[in-house]
Amino acid sequence: MSATKPVLVVLHKDDLPDCIPFIEERAEVRYTRVDGLAEAIRGAEILLLWDYFSPAVKEVWAHAESLKWIHVAAAGVDKLLFDGLVESGVVVTNSRGIFDRPIAEFVLASILAMAKDIPGSLRRQQRSQWEHRETERIDGAGALIVGTGSIGRETARLLTAVGMHVEGVGRTARTGDADFGTIHASGDLASVVGDHDFVVLIAPLTASTREMVDGRVLGSMKPTARLINVGRGELVNDAALEEALAAGSIAGAALDVFSTEPLPAESPLWALENVLISSHLSGDAVGWLHRLSVLFAENLDRYVHGTQLENVVDKKLGFVTSP
Repeated sequence: MSATKPVLVVLHKDDLPDCIPFIEERAEVRYTRVDGLAEAIRGAEILLLWDYFSPAVKEVWAHAESLKWIHVAAAGVDKLLFDGLVESGVVVTNSRGIFDRPIAEFVLASILAMAKDIPGSLRRQQRSQWEHRETERIDGAGALIVGTGSIGRETARLLTAVGMHVEGVGRTARTGDADFGTIHASGDLASVVGDHDFVVLIAPLTASTREMVDGRVLGSMKPTARLINVGRGELVNDAALEEALAAGSIAGAALDVFSTEPLPAESPLWALENVLISSHLSGDAVGWLHRLSVLFAENLDRYVHGTQLENVVDKKLGFVTSP
């Protein structure tokens, strides 16, 4: 470990990570909100984006001449990456692994809620209405998981365990994958989406994935199929999705993320009975903030001891490529 402590800036909103004593032993720590970042980042080697969706780094980039490492307390880094950072030597790490199981469980819960019409039962309960109905089985149903990173793989394993037939969509097509069996190329999404009952979006947001689910893809889905989005709202063309749901050309959707968050009160999605809406919370299971803190603290320990950091993002691709 270097005798001189590195300067670490923690960009936060209201709360702080619970590893503060640990990181203060290993670094000279400056705490700031967005309005103080330009000053705080001068001379700093490390930036912890505890305010993980903040785009403020781009705004203060001219003052970050000493910066060597940015850690994001989230899995997605689309809000952070910009040309200057991508082309620089600054290392970016993310919080890959923290959200895998919670999001996988959330996807399974969404599938079960739609297949068993839990929202319909709740609506009838509120009206004191007794009405017998049949529900769907999910064993043998097909799930297409768009995004084959660690979250997608955990989701594939969980859905396979309950008897669903799972395939993936990734950058390149291949067969014999341990978790997905068959992985289709993302460019072929429209041609393969019609073979599946549930389409699950977990892909990172990049230039190539933005609005990858457009009118053509939605129009190729089965009319009985449902869309689940736990990735980014911008993976979907909003107008095309609203039209497909309102017209019933797909059976429904479970949406945890939106291109505008919070979802505006005037959005037509709120009024659709075939839509489940949640507030970008699929990965935020009890204890998640502590787990994020531990992950960063462990990586900081690696940094000060000069060892390889975990979860290094390929800045040109926009995600971690290591297994």
